[in-house]
Amino acid sequence: MNSNLFFRELRSNAVTLLIWTAVITALTALTMSFYGVFLENNQKILAMISILPEGTLQFKGISDVDDLFSVLGFYSANNVIYMLVLGSIYSIVLSSGILLREEYNKTAEFLLAWPLTRGEIFFSKAAVVLLNVLVINIVTAIAGYITLEIVKREPFSRDAFLVMTLYTLLLNLFFASLGLFMSTLVKRAKPITTLSIGLVLILYFIFTISNITESLSAIGYVSPYKFVNLDTLNPNYGIEFISVLYFAGLTMLLTMTSFRLYRRKDIYL
Repeated sequence: MNSNLFFRELRSNAVTLLIWTAVITALTALTMSFYGVFLENNQKILAMISILPEGTLQFKGISDVDDLFSVLGFYSANNVIYMLVLGSIYSIVLSSGILLREEYNKTAEFLLAWPLTRGEIFFSKAAVVLLNVLVINIVTAIAGYITLEIVKREPFSRDAFLVMTLYTLLLNLFFASLGLFMSTLVKRAKPITTLSIGLVLILYFIFTISNITESLSAIGYVSPYKFVNLDTLNPNYGIEFISVLYFAGLTMLLTMTSFRLYRRKDIYL
């Protein structure tokens, strides 16, 4: 890894990281601010929920409607879209563009003129992706924990919160590695932001459909979201070895495959 390139990329992506972190944090805080109102109108809300299809809550990780009235259940159900979807979009957009940026910005010749190997370039940029994903996850998790402490009416399981946070981080790292892999497959220098966002949304849609429609439940395993357990109020809730193995294994495989492909990839100047 090259420290000069690492800090150069870190600076160039700092503003984007700040904006995404601020937006997700603000959305989380805004959503949790309605928890008190939600509890005060529980009868009306229960009446509205009763007319919804049976699987509507399941795709948000809620197995029992009463879980919504727990502060942690409310958090996991209503903030799932923020870090599991927006966080994944940030991760894949960042990683899919960081290797290609030099090509479509016509600065590849300047970069390759440095005394750097392909390996140093790849791992310097991959390290920036890793650090950025860690930062956005840590900051939003801290913000989420603070809002839980502020609005709670009763104690909640901190262990369950940490497990849910770990699942979110693993998912985001998976999408980051997928973005690196996709960028090494591009033959011509062009951004793939739209494709990256579309892929995240399609995978989330598949996961949603598989949970709502029982006959299609099997297709949910195509999506990585299927391996994220959000049933935080389940007494047996905890880290599942198969999920950790799934995310860690695929992330390492995609990253190392990306490295091997990048070493042989034609760079368009």
